[in-house]
Amino acid sequence: MLRPIAHGTVVLLTVILWCHASTAQSDETRRMLDLTHPFDEQTIYWPTEAGFKLDRGQAGVTDLGYYYVANRFTCAEHGGTHIDAPRHFAEHGQTVDEIPVERLVGPAVCVDVSQKCLADSDYQVTVEDFTDWEQAHDASLEDKIVLIRTGFDRYWPDREKYLGTAEQGRAAVAKLHFPGLDPSAADWLIKRRHVRLVGIDTASIDHGQTRTFPTHVRLFRDNVPALENVAHLDRLPAEGFTIAALPMKIAGGSGGPCRVVAILGPQSIGDGATEPKRRAYKERVP
Repeated sequence: MLRPIAHGTVVLLTVILWCHASTAQSDETRRMLDLTHPFDEQTIYWPTEAGFKLDRGQAGVTDLGYYYVANRFTCAEHGGTHIDAPRHFAEHGQTVDEIPVERLVGPAVCVDVSQKCLADSDYQVTVEDFTDWEQAHDASLEDKIVLIRTGFDRYWPDREKYLGTAEQGRAAVAKLHFPGLDPSAADWLIKRRHVRLVGIDTASIDHGQTRTFPTHVRLFRDNVPALENVAHLDRLPAEGFTIAALPMKIAGGSGGPCRVVAILGPQSIGDGATEPKRRAYKERVP
């Protein structure tokens, strides 16, 4: 005998079917963009690091008739497209495995300062750069993943152009020249805009000529992680996309290789309704 279906079950089934239809429709208008440099012999690491090494294992068809290969790799935590966990510059900051996933996936923006950076390789991104972006796009950086496009990605993997020097070793650090985020702007992003995560298409969130890494220190004091050596930011729109930045989950790690992906579509995942947020932005003073 057939039993009547409870009202709650009908509602649940309706929601599931609606979500499935909505997802299918969204998938048609969304596309993925990989923002990750490959890890290989050309991958750029800090001058004091050896770089990425892939030890290839024996490959071929086994005696049992199936193909098999397994390699080994060796690399520093900080090199290529990677994440800096707060522990990198904060004794009690979160390690890679402790970073909440909510910081790593969410609505994102891309702030283009490439013209200034290409004119001055030691440029430090300012608060004014961010407020100008907000005014130009009639939007807020509140609770966003903020990606900074300096344009230096165009030089990858040329170490001389990307880092300012092709030399390696401790003495080469003083010869580094590339843009970064000014520590006062990092402070503003944290205190005034409560950003989730910051990323940049250079080797460090601090500019190359730093000696004390104040931007790292300021971000990580509040457990705001940083992405470095992010690729292809020139392919992103200014807003309206989602970032998923998922690093290797190294227990106790200060950083690690990271696959960074942008999901482009009509509305950023987790961003809610766009227009109400823009109206709210208009009503407040930055």
